This record gives sequence, structure tokens and C-alpha cells, in this order.
Amino acid sequence: MTSNFPEIHSETDLGYGKLFAILLRRRFWLLSIFVIVVSITIVKTKWYTEPTYESKMQLLVEPNFPARPSGLQEERENLTSKQDYATQLTLMRSSKFTETAAQLLQSEYPLLKGEDIEKNFSLSQIEEGETETRVFEAIYTDNDPLKTQKVLEAMQQVYQDYNTEQDQQRLDQGLSFINEGLPTAQEKLIQAEGSLEKFRENQNLIDPEQQAKAVTDALNAVEKDLLETRIKYQTTQTRYETLQDQLQLSPQSAQIAARLSESSRYQELLNQLQQTEILLAQQRTIFTDADPEVQKSLEQRQSLLALLRQEIVRILGEIPAELNVTAEDILKTGQLSEIDQMLVRQLAETQTELQTLQARVQSLAETEEELRAKLNRFPSVIANYNRLQPEVEIQRMTINQLLEKRQDLSLEITRGGFSWQVVEPPQLGEQIAPSLKKNLALGGVLGLFLGGIVAFLRESLDDTVHSSDELKQKVTLPLLGIIPKIPQAQANTSILNLSFRRSSPAYSVILQTIYWLPFREALDLIYKNIQLLTSPNPVKSLLVTSALNEAGKSTLVLGLALSAARLHQRVLLIDANLRSPALHEQLNLPNEQGLSTFLSSEVSAPYLHQISPLGLSIDVLTGGPIPDDPVKLLSSNKMRKLMKIFEINYDLVLLDTSPILGTVDVLETASFCDGVVMVERIEQITQSELNQAIAMLNQLKVIGIVANGATHSKNSSITYSERNGNYLVRSDKSAIDFRDYTQN
Repeated sequence: MTSNFPEIHSETDLGYGKLFAILLRRRFWLLSIFVIVVSITIVKTKWYTEPTYESKMQLLVEPNFPARPSGLQEERENLTSKQDYATQLTLMRSSKFTETAAQLLQSEYPLLKGEDIEKNFSLSQIEEGETETRVFEAIYTDNDPLKTQKVLEAMQQVYQDYNTEQDQQRLDQGLSFINEGLPTAQEKLIQAEGSLEKFRENQNLIDPEQQAKAVTDALNAVEKDLLETRIKYQTTQTRYETLQDQLQLSPQSAQIAARLSESSRYQELLNQLQQTEILLAQQRTIFTDADPEVQKSLEQRQSLLALLRQEIVRILGEIPAELNVTAEDILKTGQLSEIDQMLVRQLAETQTELQTLQARVQSLAETEEELRAKLNRFPSVIANYNRLQPEVEIQRMTINQLLEKRQDLSLEITRGGFSWQVVEPPQLGEQIAPSLKKNLALGGVLGLFLGGIVAFLRESLDDTVHSSDELKQKVTLPLLGIIPKIPQAQANTSILNLSFRRSSPAYSVILQTIYWLPFREALDLIYKNIQLLTSPNPVKSLLVTSALNEAGKSTLVLGLALSAARLHQRVLLIDANLRSPALHEQLNLPNEQGLSTFLSSEVSAPYLHQISPLGLSIDVLTGGPIPDDPVKLLSSNKMRKLMKIFEINYDLVLLDTSPILGTVDVLETASFCDGVVMVERIEQITQSELNQAIAMLNQLKVIGIVANGATHSKNSSITYSERNGNYLVRSDKSAIDFRDYTQN
């Protein structure tokens, strides 16, 4: 009954839900650290922190532009919107001002230095919503409230002195700078224009970029024309070769044949020669060459050949070397069909066209080379031109700007730059620290942060399984279901009134549990999952065990028995925990005889009890007295035979066993069963114990695991009235015949 057991998961998914669950579970650590940090914050704020004072001063920083008529006013407003207030802010923070302020305060504070002021001094631009205003706020902090005011008053004086000094410098240097710079700019303009004029004369160019564009366009046109001409030349060459192949004549032979074909006399002599050849051929079929008729024909043939040669000389001037004057060649050369004559004319025309195209290709190639050479000199020319031309424009622009500035400054020489005006003078410093509320808020945040860290550290040191989801993550065994945790109010209420054959002074807690509807529904779901996982071969015997004691094995066994009995199945409960039998106590059953007495004696059949919860019939075999050697009894052949007969006579046999860890009882008992179900109590089982238990069950058919003690959902709680019921105990022996299974 072996199976490949799945590996244990060690991964955890730290989602938000799991994080909050950890914090809730470790709330004592979280709250303890939080309280400690907040307490330390209060003590430190009240008794160990020196008070800090702060004085403020506000300055209006704006350009010195007077009101002008509408046109100039609009221009000034545009210029004002572009002023660099960040530069002014950086300037006003410079150490030059703080050093000067420290010197002014030497009589009152001889140890005060500029760097001390700079350390406690801050200057920022005030924002109204998302808009930056022209108001700067200066703040100075110190432990002396009067000192904060004195330092800001010194900074106010330094700013005003600097502002006055800058106005005077602008007045002295404004026009002089422009008047000194204007001649220099004019001289540079003359030099730049002279250099540009000389360049144009040397290069014989007005605008090299435009001329380069014209050359480029011409070059592109030539390249395009050259490409088209070469393509046309290739096409004509192909046509010329095709005509030669069709004529089977060289160009010279074709021309000769064409000229001879045009002569009517030559054609007449050629026709006579052809007739003579035919006549001679006919005569030779009858006579020999010695016959007078044949001789006459031969003489006529020679005479016609002589006349043809004379005609050739007359037409061509001489007999070409490539022309044979035999009768056969003359007949072949001198007579051309109309098609051949047309081909000869096309060949001549094509040859002439080839010569024309070749000359054009050569001419275009030379033109391309000339244009490319001309274009290659333009980059350096354009570079020099682009260097000289902007210089002229810059100098012209500079002169125009200087002239405009001189005109403006002549009217506003006394105004310009920025004006720093104090709109709110410094006051006596007000205490800003320590702030108990602020420190408490920071201490609370820090306390929560440190408490969270401690809580997570404590959680990392604890490998206890805290929820069914965590149990499901730690093993790949199917989670058969969750047994809900009974609410405390429900546990303290009597749910069931039972009457036994033997009087019972107290109610059985386990029987009260199974009458709780959420519990029954959870057990029905678990049993249904077991049936689905073991389909189509349902288990006949099922062992329920756990890694540790108090995991709820007996509760699960009784609940599964009740679920199976409600499905009209014959169910037998066996208390196989011979080391510590407890099922009889939970069910208020006698235990003088049970499984141990049957296995250790010659009793022919075990002593069975019957209970009837909810009107259902369930047989129970208690554990009996504790034996000396439980392993020997559980591993006996008699136990094996007993399980076989039980499986034959019952639809489901459920065994409640001892814990897995520490004993071998479970392994011995499970070897007789069809399947094993583990049950583990939440907040009790640890990862290491779970690992050990699963490792021991590695070779057994473990169907799945059940989580016991999960928090009961409020949404699924239902109010039920108390129910009355009873159960029966069958004290007589079972009707099953055990006589064949009494031998060990």
C-alpha cells in the first residue's frame, strides 16, 4: 500500500492578508514595542530636549521695471515672467551675506561666525497653491529667542546695503559698457564682411549651397540618363546577337548578300545558273560526263560562273576574301528571301544603333566624372562659407542689440536688476520645538515600525501552523476539509441531552460537538472529499491519525462515522490507540473488554458496542485495558484477519490510533488499512513535527489532511435550538462469526 508521497512545501506567500494575520497574531509584541517607544518619546521630549526658537522675515523680490505705456508694459511683463528667481534665491543664500551679518553682530555675539548663521538660516520662495510668488521667507532658528531676531535684522541690513550698492553699480556701468562695446562690435562686423567678400571672389561663388544643389541635381540627371542608356545598350546588343543567330551570317557576309540580292542582272544570271545545275543533274542520272550533252551543260555552267564573277566585281568592286566563288556558295550567297533581306536590314540598323549608344554612354560617363569632381570640392567651400556667414549675422545682431539697449538704458539708467524689500520684519523668536504632538506622532510611527519588525522576527522564529491556508501551503497533500473551531459560548452550552443504558453524570463533549450543525456539515464535506479522492475504488478501512496528541482524531473519527451512517452505510469505530484509549471515555462506554483483550486472549469475537446519535446506528470497538506490548498486538496476524472480516461485514471501518511521532503503532496498524487520513490542530502543530510525521507515512497511502480548529466564520453561523436524543449500547456479542479468526 505504497504511494509516492508529495514533497512538503516550505514557500510562503506574504500577501497583505497574511501580513495582517501575522501582526494580529503577534499583537502583544507589536503593542509592547509601540508603548515602549512612545514612552521613551514622551520622556525625552519633556525632560531631555532643549527648546528651539524660530524667527521669520519676508522679503519682496521683484524686477526694477517702472510702469510704461501699454506696448512697453506688455513687453516688460513678458520679460518679468522669465526672470530667474532661482538665481536670486541662490545668491541670497550665499556665504558672503552670512559672513557680513556675523561681522555686524560681533559686539553682541563675539563667538558667532558666518558658518553658524548659514547652518541655522533658511531662505525659500513662498508658493500660493501651485503658483510661486515673488515673496521670499527667511527663517533663523536658535535656542535664544532674542538672537533669532537679531540675526534676521542683521541679514535685513545686509540685503538692503547690497541692493543699494547694485543700483549704484548699474548706474555707473550701464551706458559705459554699451558705449565701449559698440565700436568693438562694429569693427568685428567690418572684418567679418571683408572675409566673406574675399571668400566669394576667390571661389567665384555667391551662394555655394545653392550652386552645390544645382550640381547635385545635374549629376543625378546624368546618372539616371547613363543608367537608362546602358540598359538600352544591353537590350540592343541582345537584339543584334539574336539577328546574327537567325541569319547564320557574319555582318560582312550579310551586307554582301544584301547588295547582290538588289542587282537584277545578278539575280537573272543566278537563276540561269540554277536551271543549268538542275539540267546537269538530270543528265548525269542518264549519261556520263563524256556525253556531248553533258559536256555542253558543263561549258554553259562555267560560262555563267564567269559572268557572275564579273557581276560581283562590278557590284562590289572586288571579290571579298570571305566570299567563295564556287557555284554552291554563289547560289547560297546571292539569293536571299524577303525575310532574310528584312533581317539583314534590321541587322545593319541595329549595328548602327549600337555604335550610337556606345558613343552616348562614353559621353555621359565623362560628364558624370566632371560633375562628381566639381561636387567633391563643395563640402570644404560650404564649410568655410557657413563659418563666415553666421559671423556676419552675429555681429550685425550684436550691434542692433547694443543700439536698442543704449536707447532703453538711456531712459532707465537708474532702474534695473532686482529690488529686495522687507515686507514683514523679524520678530522675537517663537518656540517651535520640542513639539509633544509631533514627537508623539513620529514616536508612534517608529513604534509601529519597530513593533512590526519585532513581530515579524518573532514570527520567523515560530514554525507553528496558524491557519488552514498555511497548512495547505506547507504540504501538497489534498486538504480534505476544515473542522471549525467551536465558539466559546457554544462550547459552554448544553447542546444535547443523552440517556445511556448506564447512568452518566456528565454530557460527553465530543457528542455535543457532533450535534453542532456547522461541525456536521464540515464532516460531511470531508467525507465526500475522501469518497471523491478514492473513487472508483472506495476505501473499506480508514485510519485516522495525527502527529501529536490532542489533534482531534477521536472527534474526526466520530464525525466521519456519523456522515457515513447518514448515507445508510454500516460503520464500525475502532479505538486502536492501545497506549492511551480514550474513545470509551468520550462516549461513556465500558472498557473492560475491547480490542486489546480480543487480540491477547482466546476470545472468539470482539466485544462491540452500539451507539445511536441522531437516530443512526454505529458500532464501536473500544481499546480495552492497556496492554504491555501494544506493537505486538497491532502487528499480529490476528489483527490482520480481524480487519479482513470487518471490511467484509461493514461498509466503512474507522480506526482511531495513537499519534505518529514517538511510536510505531500507526505504521503497523496502517498496513492493514486501505487509506490514512491525517488531522492536525491549527496553532498546535509545527513545521518540523509535520515534516517528521509525513516522512514516517511516506510509504503509506495517505489520502489527505484535515485542518482542525479553524476559526468559525460569522457568515456561516446559524442559531439552532437544543435537540433531545439518546444512544444505545449493545452489550451482547456481535452476530458476526469470528471463530475462524481467533488464532494468532
